[in-house]
Amino acid sequence: MIKDNVDKILKEVPKNVTIVAATKYVGIKEMRELLDVGINNFGENRVDSFLKKFEELKEDNIVWHFIGHLQTNKAKKIIDKIDYLHSLDSLKLLKIIEKYRTTKLNVFLEINLLNQENKNGIKLTDIECFINEIKKAHMVNLVGLMMIGSPKRNLSETKKDFLNLYLLKEELNKKYNLNMNYLSMGMSADYHEAISSKATHIRLGRVLFQ
Repeated sequence: MIKDNVDKILKEVPKNVTIVAATKYVGIKEMRELLDVGINNFGENRVDSFLKKFEELKEDNIVWHFIGHLQTNKAKKIIDKIDYLHSLDSLKLLKIIEKYRTTKLNVFLEINLLNQENKNGIKLTDIECFINEIKKAHMVNLVGLMMIGSPKRNLSETKKDFLNLYLLKEELNKKYNLNMNYLSMGMSADYHEAISSKATHIRLGRVLFQ
């Protein structure tokens, strides 16, 4: 079943878009099935689960992404084991990366594009301050922006949000002389809209495993 799902999705997804398999709800068996069909970018949401899977799969050729909110009190346990962090959203977390990372970590800034209360991500009004701090950092390679589409918005509205994230990336690159090339956006329900809005990384769960 996983092979059939992957075959179908690979026909829809351009080769320049990375499929990050969101493996929060699956185990080692399903992850090995993904490896067998060429999917080796895995995205985890929880520290404890990541550590168990990382240990069991450490002999495999995996690119590890942390795609969930990373609690600062747990961050040091994984910060030197992952390849990409999709959810840098606080200066406190930035400081932990600086303290515990031994090589540069590829990071996406998680953006709270709609300025929603009680949502993770950097609000638009705080981006300038955040980027100024990142420019001082030594262990961060800022590769792009990330957002989560709001379930309260329809797909056409979500597509506009994704396009606005792309425009924000372009604006920030120009204004701050950055070199962000990536956009992490789109999940099982809205990855088509994300791809058409220039996503480079889509985080797929349900459509791979259902």
